[in-house]
This record gives sequence, C-alpha cells and structure tokens, in this order.
Amino acid sequence: MRKSIAMVTMSGLALALAACGGQAASTEPTASGSASASAPAPAAKTLDGVTIEVAAKWTGPEQANFQQVLKAFEAKTGAKVTYASTGEDTGAYLGPRIQGGNPPDIAILPQPGLVQQYAKEKALKPLTPEVQKQIDDNYTPYWKELGSADGQVYGVLVKAAHKSLIWYRDQAFQDAGAQPPTNWDELVKTAQTVADSGTPPFSLCGASGWTLTDLFENVYLSTAGPENYTKLSKHEIPWTDATVTTALEKIGQLVGKKEFLLGGASGALQTDFPTCVTQVYGQDKSAMVIEADFVATSAEQSGAKLGEEAKYFAFPKAGDTEPVVLGGDIAVALKDSKGGMALLEFLASKEGGEIWAKLPGYLSPNRNVSPDNYPAELTKKLAQTIISAGEAVRYDMSDLAPSAFGGTEGKGEWKLLQDFVRNPSDVKSIQSKLEDEAKKAWK
Repeated sequence: MRKSIAMVTMSGLALALAACGGQAASTEPTASGSASASAPAPAAKTLDGVTIEVAAKWTGPEQANFQQVLKAFEAKTGAKVTYASTGEDTGAYLGPRIQGGNPPDIAILPQPGLVQQYAKEKALKPLTPEVQKQIDDNYTPYWKELGSADGQVYGVLVKAAHKSLIWYRDQAFQDAGAQPPTNWDELVKTAQTVADSGTPPFSLCGASGWTLTDLFENVYLSTAGPENYTKLSKHEIPWTDATVTTALEKIGQLVGKKEFLLGGASGALQTDFPTCVTQVYGQDKSAMVIEADFVATSAEQSGAKLGEEAKYFAFPKAGDTEPVVLGGDIAVALKDSKGGMALLEFLASKEGGEIWAKLPGYLSPNRNVSPDNYPAELTKKLAQTIISAGEAVRYDMSDLAPSAFGGTEGKGEWKLLQDFVRNPSDVKSIQSKLEDEAKKAWK
C-alpha cells in the first residue's frame, strides 16, 4: 500500500520540486548527449549490438527521467536498453517471467525483502567485482549489506525516498508565534504552543498504519541508535526490549494529548494518507503532518506553494542520533550478461548518480553525488542530510520485516501501533503483543 502511494506521489513530486527550485519541469526525454553533458567523455563503445532489458515499476515522469539516464548509458557504451514497466506489483510481474526462464536482465525492486526472496529462489546473479567496487567506493557498508543475502552481494540501492521530515503550515506557526524545533523536547513545546493558539498541532495519518511505522522508526533510530535499529529490524532483539519502551514513551508524549491531534485519537485513526495532508494545507485545520518527501505533491495539490506555505523541518532528535530513514529501490541482475552488469556498474557510479540527480524528483543514496547536482533547493537539502548522516542512515524498518508483521493492513505492527495511538498509556502490553506477532512472522 505504502509503495503505490510513494510511487504515484513521487511522479508529482518531480514537477513540484522542480517548480520550487525555479527549474523547468519538463519530463520529455532529451537526447543522450544533453543528459550526459556534465559526465566524463564516453568510453569506447564496448557494448555495440548488446540489448539490455530493465524492468521497474516507474511510469510517467519517473519513467521518462530514468530513460534519460539509460540514454546516457547507451551513448557511453553503444548498448541498447529497453524498459518494461512492472506495474504496482513487481513480484507479480517478475514471478512468471522468472519461472518461465525469460526474466529481464535487470530488475529494480521496490523493497529489500524481494532481494532475499529471489536469492533463496536462486533467481539472482551475484554482482561482479566491478559493480561491487562502485558500491564500496560510493555507498556506506550498510547499503551493501542491504543488497546482500547469505554473504553474496546481489543489489545496489539506486533511488531513495526521504522519510525523516515533518511538514508544517507556515501561517499556523506564525499565528502561534512558533518556530521550527530542533530536538524532541522543543517539538513537544512547539506542539503545545500551537495547541494553545487554538489549532491542533498534528494531523496524524493514523488510518494508514504505515505512517505510524515511519514515526516509530524515526524515534527509535534517534533514541536507540543505528546498531540497535539494525538488530530490531532483524528481530535480533525483542520488541519487549527497553529501547522500544523508550521510543514508545516518546511517541506517547505526542499522541497521548488529545489536544495535539486533530479530532483526538479517534479522528486520527480515521484519517488516511493523503487526507492528513489536505487537512493541514487545503483545509487549514491543523499545523503539521509527519511524513516523507512525497508530502510535497499532496501539499501542492491542496493549493499550498512549496517553500512558502508548505515548509518542512528535519525530524527532531529524540536521542543521540539525527534520524535519517530512507525508503528506496534496489537494482538486481536476473541474467548473467555483460551488458546487465555494465548497467549496474553505471547506476552505482558517481557519474550515473549525477546524471540522474540533475533531473526532478530524484534522491541518490550515493554519498559521492554532490547536492549541487540537484535542480531544486528542497532536494539539495534532503540530499545533504543523507550525506551528513553517513553511517547512521537506515532503511525503512517495516519494509525490511516479513510483510505479515511490517506491511499488512489491519495486522502486525500496523494494527498494534494504531492500538497504541488509541491507548498510549499501556506501553508494556503493546510491546508484548508486538513481540508475539514478530515471533510468528520470523519463525
């Protein structure tokens, strides 16, 4: 559910962020020469006559922009690249093709769980030393591990979504005399200041359980630190651990105050995404919404101008770590092909990342892609937070979990965090139930 929302809204974000940055928002593919104008001179065309098929779920502006990157690769190597859209359910598209012995050369997967699944099915090809060198040069070790299974490296994260943001309505802050907070205690005080002015501080997207997992992940990463985050994401520590208690108690400081939530807990749990965004910007009923970079699209659709009425601040530190949680897409090889590995090497490189970064609606997890490459001020700032976070950046925890626990409406973590919003006073009971569900999912 969350994936389809993210992909649809990122298509609009391509236009929204470009407009905010004062850049043209055209999504028409350009000639390969213009797409790679700032890249190094093309090498000898070693892949003349080679055809490579790439499958991904992107459509519209996202697809058009990715095809500009592919054109740059074609110009550099002489290869021909064809693109196939998988639709929203990447697994449903790839499954029959893998079983039929006719997979695409490269697939771009919307979540790491598919890397593990396809590795177990022996459907993936280990990355060559050349591709792994690009990963070692340009990514932190965490991202290499994310694309690995049973000691083999199979994938590279090529596109990111930034989930550590809180968006606010500037007029609501001005009316309350509030300033964007820089830490958790300030966030609680700011919420109280806004509430005292007569405006509910938060429009919580509680009916969409995945938004509550995003909230938990940011607080947990900040309070427990990246090492514990990784352990919890693998269920190597239990959900009854004291670190989980701390994070839930912090969240309780926001959701436990009726005046902090538009409509109280009951209203929050009946509000989905993107209705929560519309309540902040289109209807002016609330001041803040806690969600990712793709809020920008819904804010614009509600009539708010980015950078003026619709602003954001980094998710405040609730502990010792500045939280930066990403979602994103992982490219893998399904065939042993020289062309496919060459394309993965290109996508993992600084050169490939810089070409893509110059197009709207894209964020790179590549630490060597300078923020100066991005066309909009918002994306420049988001990219810098990824670089600045360094080894502490983490991937969306619920997307790393078995879907029965971290990705199913009305079940597992989604349901239990909704129960917590309904009654945040009973932290220990929620933890026990989370652990019971986790045991079932990881057995």
